Amino acid sequence: QVQLVESGGGLVQPGGSLRLSCEASGFTLVDYAIGWFRQAPGKEREGVSCMSASGGTVYAASVKGRFTISRDNDKKKMYLQMNSLQPEDTAVYFCATDKPYAGSYYYCSFALNDYDDWGPGTQVTVAS
Repeated sequence: QVQLVESGGGLVQPGGSLRLSCEASGFTLVDYAIGWFRQAPGKEREGVSCMSASGGTVYAASVKGRFTISRDNDKKKMYLQMNSLQPEDTAVYFCATDKPYAGSYYYCSFALNDYDDWGPGTQVTVAS
């Protein structure tokens, strides 16, 4: 049974940092593209960062230079290090994985439909 579970969310003051983790079970993470998404109240879910199986990364313009995506395939974990957090970063954050397919090794995207499995989400609130 494929399962993703996020952790590490919470309340942080503006300018602070959080590190989100996502643990995968039921499958081997290697060869999968991974992604982090977020959804703020009243807004659509949006891509924050993704990493291809090859390790290539993409960041949304709003988080570039502040957030860092990483993965540990051996531990079946992915991470999102978030620095210099701002109130507009407040949202539920989701991890997701995209099953490998022909030609996917160097590819990741922010298209929600590309992702096959999702975690339940973890709340991040940035407020003073």
